[in-house]
Amino acid sequence: MAVKKKKGGSIVHPHYACAVGAAYSVAAIKGGVPIANCGPGCMYKQFFFLSFDNGFQGSAGAGGGNIPSANVGENDIVFGGAQKLDDLIKASLGVVKGDLFVVLTGCSGELVGDDVGAVVRKYQENGYPVVFADTGGFRGTNLNGHEIVVEAIIDQFVGDYHGPKKKGLVNLWFETPYFNMNWRGDYLEIVRILRSAGFEVNVLFGPESGGVEEWKSIPKAQFNLVLSTWNGLKIAKHLKKKYNQPYLHIPVIPIGEEATTAFIRQIVEYAGIDKAKSEAFIADEAKIYYYFLEHFSDFFSEYWFGLPAKFATIGNSTDNVALTKFLADQIGLIPVKQIITDNPPDKYRDDIRELYHNLSEDVSVEVEFIEDGYLVEESLKQAEFGTSVPLILGSTWEVDIAREMNALLIEIGAPTTESVVINRSYIGYRGALTLLERIYSATVGGK
Repeated sequence: MAVKKKKGGSIVHPHYACAVGAAYSVAAIKGGVPIANCGPGCMYKQFFFLSFDNGFQGSAGAGGGNIPSANVGENDIVFGGAQKLDDLIKASLGVVKGDLFVVLTGCSGELVGDDVGAVVRKYQENGYPVVFADTGGFRGTNLNGHEIVVEAIIDQFVGDYHGPKKKGLVNLWFETPYFNMNWRGDYLEIVRILRSAGFEVNVLFGPESGGVEEWKSIPKAQFNLVLSTWNGLKIAKHLKKKYNQPYLHIPVIPIGEEATTAFIRQIVEYAGIDKAKSEAFIADEAKIYYYFLEHFSDFFSEYWFGLPAKFATIGNSTDNVALTKFLADQIGLIPVKQIITDNPPDKYRDDIRELYHNLSEDVSVEVEFIEDGYLVEESLKQAEFGTSVPLILGSTWEVDIAREMNALLIEIGAPTTESVVINRSYIGYRGALTLLERIYSATVGGK
């Protein structure tokens, strides 16, 4: 049965922010300072959707209420806002401590037609680390904005490079900061895995990042690793053209021993580095993983009759396919409804669909691409969960429908208002165990 389309062109309960939300990609860089050339409510809304109402992630440095903003108003739209922006940049350089300043232009700033590049280039010519990016909301989601901002930093700040590449050094293009509320913990886990496998990693965002100086070493890397269904591929292709730097695209984030071990062996083989360190690491991690899984099996075998057998996943394509594959392939749950909410570009959708056709042996599902939260709910109502307790991996937007269906809801995507996230991950060897804890604690606890 097809889901009826909602009348009108508006979208209710979107699961993403707008392009200027990439201010939080800048805030996730140590020493990075976003400067918002947009209306007075824009940064407020981005903060609440991507940070406060998304695991209550908080902010530090130039995030949250500390983002300098031009607060573009009617006078600026009528008479132009170039001078106001110039004054804002000058004040920000004098007041805010930072190593890199990124001017992000929102809808109102772009519609005015001010030459932001000319304003910023004056500072660049005088040696200030300032770049600009056009991130008006009509350019797409915060995922699109993330790619725009990263390319702007590479072109205007990192610059040209014609030196040698360092074998074993990898640029990591992974989750968009703040979008997945677990992103900080996910970065820690994936970087731990890569380093333990024998790689050096340019960690460009998050707690282990070396800051803007690490960005300067991007051209020196042997290759770029894109660990995502689609977001980040545009960056990698840009780097290939700019620095003749190859990239390895792995669309499914590894969760659990089997997937993580395969992931490590794939990148080690691609890079051509020595396998001894990675194989020793795999052996150690697998031993620990199955030690805990063996103990978990006692619970699973005792309570199997009251546990969820079927599940639905609602979220961005990268997290959706990784979680769905793990639960279907490794835990044996049955996927009944998989809804992608991040509006991937059309050119990537067939490849994403194919990932769901190969979840596990004899497990194939058709995925739906739905941006509208109302239509997500309508589609969920059609899912066949049988007699078992429905398990829904989704967001706060799905709370009401989960209650209506007497389902267990595990929040895995934006927005998330029922969880406080400090340092958590569901990926890799260790994150998979945390995910199982979260799901089955909710099962026995009723929430």
